[in-house]
Formats: sequence, structure tokens, C-alpha cells
Amino acid sequence: MKPRHKRIALIVGGLAILGIVALLVLNAFQSNLVFFFSPTQVAAGEAPAGKSFRIGGMVKEGSLQRQTDGITLRFVVTDTDKEMTVAYQGILPDLFREGKGVVAQGKLGDGGIFTASEVLAKHDENYMPPEAAKAVGDAHERAAANKAAAAAASKTVTQ
Repeated sequence: MKPRHKRIALIVGGLAILGIVALLVLNAFQSNLVFFFSPTQVAAGEAPAGKSFRIGGMVKEGSLQRQTDGITLRFVVTDTDKEMTVAYQGILPDLFREGKGVVAQGKLGDGGIFTASEVLAKHDENYMPPEAAKAVGDAHERAAANKAAAAAASKTVTQ
């Protein structure tokens, strides 16, 4: 085989391998893709039947019902137009509250009840992890102390 033919064969082989890898990655991505729907969209039948999807909205005030086992619960997710009852068995995230945003992943079960396998609590745009909030607070305190020290020093110099 001539060197030129070897190079062409190597390039074609490399492109074939690259194409196969790209197909495998796209297939894996597509099988893990989970769509997001609002309660209004679910009520309109836009959510896939029998497939996992995410529902998002606000937890309706007064809708949280805990069972006696402590980990089974139901709550209502609303988008202010339609409501969807969500059943979940597990430990809720710390940020989960009535009246706050939530995203639940699972399947639509019998009777129109959404059976969640995972619940994610949404936080507002002002949320800051405790460690970051402490660091920012400490920085503000240092800045205030430095400003007070500078003001005291300027008074001493002018007197």
C-alpha cells in the first residue's frame, strides 16, 4: 500500500470512529433527556404518557400532607391556573416550603396523581449558600471597620 493510500485509509478510519462515538453520545443524551412541564400543560395532555418528565410550579399553601411513616407525603403543585397532586416517598430538600417553587421528576400515575421519584426545591434569585453569606457579611464588617478607622485617622490628622 502506498503512503498516500495509508493516509487516506487512516483519515477515513478516524472519521468513522469519530462518527460512531458521536452517535453513541447523542443516543445516551437523548435517552437521559427529561422534559419540563407546567401543571397546565400536563392537564392539557402535553406530557408524555408512561414516560418520566418534570413538573414545576409553586407548592400550594396548606397542601402538604405527611403520612404517619414520616417519609411518604403528598402536596399540590400549581402554576396559578391548574393544579397537580404530587405523591413522593423520601426526604424533602431543606429549601422545600409551601408557597415556594418546586420541580418534581417522575411519572403521571393513575387518577392523575404525579408520582415523583425526585423533588428539587427552587430558591429565589437572592439565595446565597450559608458559607458565602457569612463571607459576604464578614467582608461588609471589615469594610465598615476600615471606613471607621479611616474616618478616625482623618479626624486625628486634621486636628
